Amino acid sequence: MDIPDLDDAVRFDCDVLVIGGGTAGTMAALTAAENGANVLLLEKAHVRHSGALAMGMDGVNNAVIPGKAVPEDYVAEITRANDGIVDQRTVYQTATRGFAMVQRLEKYGVKFEKDEYGEYAVRRVHRSGSYVLPMPEGKDVKKALYRVLRRRDMREKIRIENRLMPVRVLTADTPQGRRAVGAAALNTRTGEFVAVGAKAVILATGPCGRLGLPASGYLYGTYENPTNAGDGYSMAYHAGAELSGIECFQINPLIKDYNGPACAYVANPFGGYQVNALGERFVDSDYWSGQMISEVRREIESARGPIYLKVSHLPEETLDSLESILHTTERPTRGTFHENRGHDYRTHDIEMHVSEIGLCSGHSASGVWVDEHGATSVPGLYAAGDLACVPHNYMIGAFVYGDLAGAHSTGTLDDVPPPTDLPADQLADAHELIYRPLRHPDGPPQPQVEYKLRRFVNDYVAPPKTDTKLSIAVETFDRMTHEIAEMGARTPHELMRCAEVTFIRDCAEMAARSSLVRTESRWGLYHERADIPEQNDSTWGYHLNLRRGADGTMEFLKRPVAPYLVPVPEYDHLPPADRSVIPIAQPEIRVGRAPSVERERAMAQPEQAVSLEQAASPQIVALLNLDEPTVTDLQAFLQSDDPQVRATAVSVLTENTPEGFSAALIGALGDSDPAVRRTAAEGVRELVEVLPEVEKIATYLGSADPLARATAVDVLRARHAGRREQFLEVLADPDHRVRVEAIRALVSLDEWEAVAVAAADANREVRVVVAHGLATIARGGAEAVRALAADNDPLVRAAALTAFASLGCGEQEVGTLVKGLRESAWQVRQGAARGLAGADPDLAVDVLAGALEDVHLDVRKAAVLSLMQWSAKPEVRDALTGALDDADADVRAYARRALVVEGAGTPVG
Repeated sequence: MDIPDLDDAVRFDCDVLVIGGGTAGTMAALTAAENGANVLLLEKAHVRHSGALAMGMDGVNNAVIPGKAVPEDYVAEITRANDGIVDQRTVYQTATRGFAMVQRLEKYGVKFEKDEYGEYAVRRVHRSGSYVLPMPEGKDVKKALYRVLRRRDMREKIRIENRLMPVRVLTADTPQGRRAVGAAALNTRTGEFVAVGAKAVILATGPCGRLGLPASGYLYGTYENPTNAGDGYSMAYHAGAELSGIECFQINPLIKDYNGPACAYVANPFGGYQVNALGERFVDSDYWSGQMISEVRREIESARGPIYLKVSHLPEETLDSLESILHTTERPTRGTFHENRGHDYRTHDIEMHVSEIGLCSGHSASGVWVDEHGATSVPGLYAAGDLACVPHNYMIGAFVYGDLAGAHSTGTLDDVPPPTDLPADQLADAHELIYRPLRHPDGPPQPQVEYKLRRFVNDYVAPPKTDTKLSIAVETFDRMTHEIAEMGARTPHELMRCAEVTFIRDCAEMAARSSLVRTESRWGLYHERADIPEQNDSTWGYHLNLRRGADGTMEFLKRPVAPYLVPVPEYDHLPPADRSVIPIAQPEIRVGRAPSVERERAMAQPEQAVSLEQAASPQIVALLNLDEPTVTDLQAFLQSDDPQVRATAVSVLTENTPEGFSAALIGALGDSDPAVRRTAAEGVRELVEVLPEVEKIATYLGSADPLARATAVDVLRARHAGRREQFLEVLADPDHRVRVEAIRALVSLDEWEAVAVAAADANREVRVVVAHGLATIARGGAEAVRALAADNDPLVRAAALTAFASLGCGEQEVGTLVKGLRESAWQVRQGAARGLAGADPDLAVDVLAGALEDVHLDVRKAAVLSLMQWSAKPEVRDALTGALDDADADVRAYARRALVVEGAGTPVG
């Protein structure tokens, strides 16, 4: 292709420019449009399938749901996880606004797991706080957001331009001072140069996931979405914005040899846990942090490695549920990966490792410095999502800050004149950055240069860090500026990849220099300086910020930690009385002399033709090419003779939800083909919160397909649209899956008598659900639970014994629980230990103290959890003090928490 003339730039203008169409970007665009702004949303891929949510999300990590958690506890936990270096005002926004965001997403059609009463089924994963909210249909999150973006009222205000990659934020002097006025971008399909004028710019480009090189060596096999190459970090830096915590890397546990998380967040509430090769739990940290990652890496490298996510002990029904989540959401190739290795969760636990390094505030604390509204240090420029420096903000935080940035940016529009002439020098620099690879198409190809750059990141920047290695890194990245300028390209797509390498290089230099400047160790593995292993609060109890100086060099500032909104006793000494911002010089770069060798320019790789796989059916091609189809447009496809076409039509119907979709979607539950019915059932469950005319689904309570019947019961329960008589009738259904849904529905109505009748069901899963249901209602059914406690199946007995914690238990039940503690099945002993929490302490304490000596770690953990409620009793404190030396990390941690001295905030022992 030829280099386009700078004067031929395509020009767009808007009130609010949103860069990035992922989690934060879509929410920012929606909120800005709702506030009346003319919004332009730029996405270098396609908004429909872009960002970290592209393949869905299996749950929310930080949902502060009223009645389940309180914002102040969440803020304190994040403060501890970040070693005190946090602006609590920013975290408090996520803590207080997250619940409203969950409700807003539900209105968009995003489904969150709820219990039988319709309450959010929040789970506890770490030892402090219950913040994890599962998303059973999480694979469809982005689809739901895209539906809202394409609504008629939103289309009138939001212009979406896909395949446009901004490379620079433009700034200019205005009557209000120097501020962001737009961006320069590349059309990655046509190669056109694009200039955008805007009153405000919101960066929502995600983390720098392509910083370190994964163990596979594959450039795009990263833990994070590989399209996130640090674009926003680089653009913010060159625009003059401050960035903070760049030395605090993101490192995550993951499945070994697979570029995806092991999903302990999903497995732990089901009973999974992390163990070493000896079967011991080893994580002492109470929350997700760099300290926890240090423990993981240390265990892997010890004689006790490797480590595993243990799931093989779980019952078949639980594993089926796990697979239905893990193998369909976020990383759908996970199931194929295990299958190709001949591994099955029933026979193999999941080997874990740690990921390559990256920059990400969503999982760590490295991002663009923002205030509690998402505003950066450059007026008119905002940052949201994983890019914004709000520690451990995760998905809900990304949505919250997208909303905040969208709202705040539109609040100042009336005072800002629209930009007319954009800065010519900045446009020229951006034009040169984009198109220079076309001047030498035979230059080194992008894959080779990027591999070399990221290999250096692994060798010299990844922890453990040292002054010498970081100095070599700085010198290397400076040298590679010239090598990167020599890269060659021939197509718009290759130009995009070359520009991404410049972003990665910028992030690598920022990471290396920041790590050099902070002369201490902090945040566990995230910033582990092997040459300076101590944490130094007196000198480094500050945010370390960087920015591009007027002369183009990198400058560093120590910003004091803002006064805490929520007291955290162990870090109260950090916010200094002196609020001065302190400029700080960079250490001297010390490197050895490299050997003098002659280098040859790498030869460019020949272009390879890519063949597209032919579609299986011309009808499917025509169907997928429909733009915003109506029900009438889809009718012929829904009535096709080909079941594959009908199933695809149902998926399109679910994704677009045109007017009148409900009848057609529910009607597909009666299709003659099981695959079509299954697709319809998935669609109905996905849209359960927004499905109109939900009563019509009751027709399928009499369907010949048990899946359709179970779906009908589930929807009627979730929408409170079913009658007691209906649920009682399906309680006699021949299929156990339908009966399980019937019990859940009856629990939602507090019909404990009807639930208790099902205790005699022939199916084990049903009887387990009965025990859980009676415990949830907690108004009666003790006789049924006593019968289940004598069941032949150990998992049923375990569920029944656990239920006594809610139902209460007298001497007879305590005798049953004591007997349960002597059973051979550890699940039964665990259930008995849990059940004793409902007994009189005079009857339970001595028994539970004895259970602390059980051979199985989960039984000992259950005993500690039951004893915690009586921790004021001297005999309980004695027992828990002994548990401080337990071999299991969970047992030790919960014992420590129970032994906190009242008012002192420090644990005994």
